[in-house]
Amino acid sequence: MHRYIAPLFIGAQYLLPQHGLSRLVHAAARSTTPWFKDLLIGAFVRGFSPDMSDAIERDPHAYPSLNAFFTRALRPDARAMPVDPQSLACPVDGTVSEIGDIEDDRLLQAKGRHYTLDALLAGRSDWVERFRGGRFATIYLAPYNYHRIHMPFGGALRAAYYVPGKLFSVNRTTADGVANLFARNERINCLFDGDGLHHALLLIGALNVGSMETVWHGEVAPRQQRVLTALSTADDRRAFTAARGEEMGRFNMGSTVILLYPRDTIEWNPALYPGKTVRLGEVIGRRLHASPPQ
Repeated sequence: MHRYIAPLFIGAQYLLPQHGLSRLVHAAARSTTPWFKDLLIGAFVRGFSPDMSDAIERDPHAYPSLNAFFTRALRPDARAMPVDPQSLACPVDGTVSEIGDIEDDRLLQAKGRHYTLDALLAGRSDWVERFRGGRFATIYLAPYNYHRIHMPFGGALRAAYYVPGKLFSVNRTTADGVANLFARNERINCLFDGDGLHHALLLIGALNVGSMETVWHGEVAPRQQRVLTALSTADDRRAFTAARGEEMGRFNMGSTVILLYPRDTIEWNPALYPGKTVRLGEVIGRRLHASPPQ
């Protein structure tokens, strides 16, 4: 974005009724009125040219609403998971924003900007200590990307909570210009334990992201009461679990996911770097110390 336009774009976001605007998008995206949903889908296709070749339904106008189009399913054979069971699978289609080490409790947001684990994890000190000095990756989903989120590594859900916040855009321009962006925005924090490996998958809300949901809780945001809320980790029968590659949630429109791993547990794929395009199922890293076979 042009250096003179960027400050105006960022400044406007402070003035906009972020949640009100996103609720309007939420309602419009779920309209099933044929002429209206076709108008929205047609405008989106012309503006963003999404790749429909991997979708089960390739005709954009066959979807009953704009939201159904955004959250379209892929063909079962569209994305292969890594052969190595200790490899980490990319959870989404998107672009790497930042990737690397957590410096004590600080994560890199953009050049010259950091934020803390404590702020990101909403004061959950036990999980802050688990990830202190660990590794993180931030992946941005553009509006044209596939919008379902999958598990990079299998595990049982040990904690989950809705964190209220703002709804700034999460594109590169805003990440460069808004301090503590990901710790300020509304989000869903999901914390897992899989085969002795603790890991976190955070869904970060954004401007015009009308909803965020998980496969276990349904639609978590938007909420009428925007307060920190613990979400269930089990139903009446068993704990919530998911294998690597299984769907765990979805966005309406584009947003960001953040992955967290403890110190000395994983190594990132050295081919990854900020700006790198990634696809669901691609190897993004590998576990360093697997549990011995039982």
